[in-house]
Amino acid sequence: MRKIKFLLLLFISLSVAFGMTGCKSNDEPGNSDGPSVIQDYHFDLWVALDRHGGIGRDVQTLVRSINSLEADQPEITFQGAGTEVNSLLSLETILKGAYYYQVPVSGDRFAKYVIRNNEIEVIKERRFQTNTYSTRKYTHAWLNDNTLVIMASNGDGDKILWTKLNADDMSIISEGTLDVSMPEGGVVFTTSGILTYRASDNKLFYFYYAKSGGKRAQRVTPMITAVINPVTMAVESNTPCFLDCEMVGSAYGELLQTSTFIDGNNNLYIACFNTDAEGNEHSHLLKIPAGSTTFDRNYDGFTADGKLISVMYMGDNKVMAYAREDQRGTGVDDFSHYYIVIDVVTKVNSPVTYNGQRLAYSSGRFSSRMAYVNHKAYIGVDAEGRSPQIYIYDVNTGKTSLGATMAPGYYFEQIRVVENLR
Repeated sequence: MRKIKFLLLLFISLSVAFGMTGCKSNDEPGNSDGPSVIQDYHFDLWVALDRHGGIGRDVQTLVRSINSLEADQPEITFQGAGTEVNSLLSLETILKGAYYYQVPVSGDRFAKYVIRNNEIEVIKERRFQTNTYSTRKYTHAWLNDNTLVIMASNGDGDKILWTKLNADDMSIISEGTLDVSMPEGGVVFTTSGILTYRASDNKLFYFYYAKSGGKRAQRVTPMITAVINPVTMAVESNTPCFLDCEMVGSAYGELLQTSTFIDGNNNLYIACFNTDAEGNEHSHLLKIPAGSTTFDRNYDGFTADGKLISVMYMGDNKVMAYAREDQRGTGVDDFSHYYIVIDVVTKVNSPVTYNGQRLAYSSGRFSSRMAYVNHKAYIGVDAEGRSPQIYIYDVNTGKTSLGATMAPGYYFEQIRVVENLR
């Protein structure tokens, strides 16, 4: 009798166990559709109070880390949830993986930071050795995951300095002066220039120009491309652009916004601009083809109106771009900025739309208010009379959906995709 009762209890227990397994929801981790996906990144939202920041504006800057920017969440606020950063960090910063790198507000060192639990933590600092750099005013490129190159003109503006850093411990690997002469008619070099690295042919490309002297210095040369051996930092070629233009965001490198990218076929692109007789700035998206070190004279990927502010490659030959219409205002806080998607092959420039309507014009110029991860672009709009709004562009479908909304009183500065610390 005891044996029968034991077998009956065993049968019931097994039935319940198998029944629970068979009813497991497909939404649960470990379901039959495959292993669950653990998100290994989050977003850092950088915002300003009172007005937009950038270009050294004295505004209070806040940062908050958040896991999602989807619409299914309460209005995002920074009260009691963000951290004030402008007393230590500059808005102009480098991000790679989980870490931020920059010349901080102290202006006397290179430093590596992490923002954890909405608090800034110093990971490593390294004081300048011979070459010195100003906060906000330098450009950079990554040679690999652990080697960072910093470049800028010196204090007198008559030389271009470079420093190689070990990003792990921020030690200085080497430093020196770029071997380029001041062009005829030039007195100083542009403050930072733009530096980028193309791994396919193992070359650094440094874009710069020369200016006249004085407080109202004017550009006196077109954009010049110096092609550099990343091992020796020797200049292999130094060629003026065929177009009389200058790089977008050259004073602040690519610390606030991006002006270069490399597509899936190893073509290198840079956003530049020139000024017409009426004083309006018009941009161009130029290309240095794979394997070449000079521009394709027959290519210009920007066919819309205005000035490119920032470009972000999204794969599949698509670029999200933030641009400005001069006729609507050229001020940082003017509602004259808009988003377009550029197809770099067809050169079709399409305004970003939501529900069949073009996104409203936004204020804010010096920003990295675009972020890309997992085939989606997250873009921020500060439209007139509305709360700051995030939109999500799906690269695979070409559709735009509504994302999270921020509480009034904040101004978008940056949306950054940050790897979670392991």
